Amino acid sequence: MPSDDKKKLPVIGITTGDINGVGPEVIMNLFSDERILQRCIPVIYGSTRLFSRYKKLIKTEKFRYDNLKDLKDVRTGRIYVLNVWEDDANIEMGQQTEIGGKKAFESLEAATNDLYAKKIDAMITAPINKKNIQQEGFEFPGHTEYLAQKAGENHDHLMLMTTADLKIGVVTGHIPLSEVKTALTTDLIVNKCTLLHKTLKKDFGIQKPKIALLGVNPHAGDNGLLGNDEKEIIIPAIEQLREKNILALGPFSADGFFGSYEFKHYDAVLAMYHDQGLIPFKTISFERGVNFTAGLPVIRTSPDHGTAYGLVGKGKASTTSFREALYLACDIHKQHTSTELVTT
Repeated sequence: MPSDDKKKLPVIGITTGDINGVGPEVIMNLFSDERILQRCIPVIYGSTRLFSRYKKLIKTEKFRYDNLKDLKDVRTGRIYVLNVWEDDANIEMGQQTEIGGKKAFESLEAATNDLYAKKIDAMITAPINKKNIQQEGFEFPGHTEYLAQKAGENHDHLMLMTTADLKIGVVTGHIPLSEVKTALTTDLIVNKCTLLHKTLKKDFGIQKPKIALLGVNPHAGDNGLLGNDEKEIIIPAIEQLREKNILALGPFSADGFFGSYEFKHYDAVLAMYHDQGLIPFKTISFERGVNFTAGLPVIRTSPDHGTAYGLVGKGKASTTSFREALYLACDIHKQHTSTELVTT
């Protein structure tokens, strides 16, 4: 049985991501700083053989871990690797390979199953290559859609990019730009903004969230001169949100909104499509940003960078975003635990 100390810290599952990307290297560098063990009990879903080989490839001895066979045996003050596969996966650092995608999915699937079974308290996903991970069991444009499917077809979710001072959600996620206007509806905006309002209260402890909605056209349509989507779709959504006592304002022209730092006056921003939200977010918060999947019955975060094949093995990959993703998962778990204590 695990010691009573386990109850004091969350057990955080960590996927390897693409084994040829920066994921394993960043994980090793991050947990070489054992002060992090004061915040959580990390369980890495991968292979002790994988990390043994990586220690030699990047020449580090600071990363120390224990082999874990059963999650019931975790103790505070230790880093664990749970063997998801036993074979000696071929590492080709910085290369897009079939095996890289295969092992990324095996790690993700095992950690996700344990997350939904409540065997771990939260999950951090290392970067995947959205192309080579496509296989039976993973036919999705990204982590977010895969995790939402695990929660059930009718379960709403929201991709939320977050730092301490900037939070941006997106109404339409991983779809082509040409499909945005067809997908964008008043009901969808209301649903996503309602979800954003709920997560700000539940997960971040903001009692009266103030949310800014962006327009979809240049200059937010310029009173219909550049499009009527704001008048016909977004403004009606804002009116419905106000009726639900959700403080939603806009629509704002995205360029001026971010250029004038107007976002600093809001608890969160709801962008209409992927790049409208993520380009300013990464410009302002790159290396500090975290991707949080809001609306799920589980806690999942990830760094805001990709596999970064060109940085693998060069000692240049930053651990900042991954560290922030870990801290956010711990903070949200603490927020949930505190709320449960108050309501019971």
